Amino acid sequence: MIYLIIKYLLTALAIVVISETAKLSDKLGGLVAALPLITIISLIWLYIEHQPTAKIANHAYYTFWYVIPTLPMFPVFAWMLPRFGFWPTLLTCILITAVLFYGYAQLLKIFNIHLL
Repeated sequence: MIYLIIKYLLTALAIVVISETAKLSDKLGGLVAALPLITIISLIWLYIEHQPTAKIANHAYYTFWYVIPTLPMFPVFAWMLPRFGFWPTLLTCILITAVLFYGYAQLLKIFNIHLL
């Protein structure tokens, strides 16, 4: 149980560091947020928990493919936010990302890459 609490606290710390850094500097906050910190932390946890190498490798492999359809969200969010406000922008970007992800997953099936 203590291990799980430590795991939660360290993982949450990464998110707090990102959001606090963003308060200090837009550019530095963006850079820190763009780093694959959550993925790296996840890979470390999987390794520490003695998961098979194939499982850890698959996690990295699929993370790569899942990131690509999320990228358009960022410029769309930046463009929409001053025009429509935070919540409508966020909801729209979530919907756009979901649609893009679904279409992307269908496209990748052609290449025998199955995300869904």
